[in-house]
Amino acid sequence: MIRFILLQNRQGKTRLAKYYVPLDDDEKRRVESDVHRLVVNRDPKHTNICEFRGNSKIVYRRYAGLFFSLCVDLNDNELTHLESIHLFVEMLDHFFANVCELDLVFNFQKVYLLVDEFILGGEVQDTSKRAIMERLAELERLKD
Repeated sequence: MIRFILLQNRQGKTRLAKYYVPLDDDEKRRVESDVHRLVVNRDPKHTNICEFRGNSKIVYRRYAGLFFSLCVDLNDNELTHLESIHLFVEMLDHFFANVCELDLVFNFQKVYLLVDEFILGGEVQDTSKRAIMERLAELERLKD
């Protein structure tokens, strides 16, 4: 199960945070700070998977200046989550036509919509990029 998703830049600013486990606001800030320190200071030669607080692990990938981090259960398949991160980035890139950090800042509601179409209750709901993009396009048409 995915416990939370974080998108953070190199300076530690959180651009997206979606939690699937209950945490209070102070704990969320501590988690975001701990995850940022963990992934930024990690040597690029090491794997993109590291243990987090003894009962979970962080699976992350860096794309340009953003770190995409998932906190998952210890027994989850790390490679599946690495692929999920890559698929999420591909969908962002397709949805925003060459996504950048500013797209995430100024269109955060669309990013959360994409996350909600992709992940439901901490589990990957759909892995078909085409199907998700079609649903999002339909929602965009309804909005207009």
